[in-house]
Amino acid sequence: MTVRALVFDFDGLICDTESSSFETARAIYAEHGVELTVSQWQDRIGTHARPWYADLEAVVGPLSDRDAVMERRRLAHHEKVRAEAAMPGVEAFVVKAAEAGLGLAVASSSSAGWVTEHLDRLGLLDRFAAVSCANADVPAKPDPRVYQLAVDQLGVPAGATVAFEDSPNGVEAARSAGLRCIAVPNRLTEDLDLSAADLVVSSFLELQIEDLDHLLGR
Repeated sequence: MTVRALVFDFDGLICDTESSSFETARAIYAEHGVELTVSQWQDRIGTHARPWYADLEAVVGPLSDRDAVMERRRLAHHEKVRAEAAMPGVEAFVVKAAEAGLGLAVASSSSAGWVTEHLDRLGLLDRFAAVSCANADVPAKPDPRVYQLAVDQLGVPAGATVAFEDSPNGVEAARSAGLRCIAVPNRLTEDLDLSAADLVVSSFLELQIEDLDHLLGR
């Protein structure tokens, strides 16, 4: 089926929010004498499996100042992310897709406020016809509902829609919703198993809108 729409993950795919998320958490762990490794962090990427401080408290016990620590880390993370540009090739790819008449949406495990704030900051918000995010009624990935809602809002069959993801949780969500999926890993996910995707590329610089049908049909 010819590609008619594209649905993008946000964190770690459109913008590298993942590096800051990990690094600011790792700094808090280090303050308490605990190492946070990339492998410990990876199963959190693309979902909300458990709180970022769970492994720390498993070692040192409940944090007496947890709320203050969470707020300090949140502010540091947000400050770092606000300095991030779009990932390589993303902006040009999104613009060309919109100009080609494809329906565009974002499907994210993050909040709508977080996603729309940064899409707007990057100058990309107006390119997307729909933003589907996890909330109290919609589970985070790997549950497929954020993708199901995205394609419903676009009014395009799932089989004619391509998802772009950077994590196994995201790939599983997209495939479970019936979308084809191209994985574009970042530095925190490049060593994870993304074989469930239809195609894996190192960045959007490797992709051309007009080649998607051919690439996915190989």
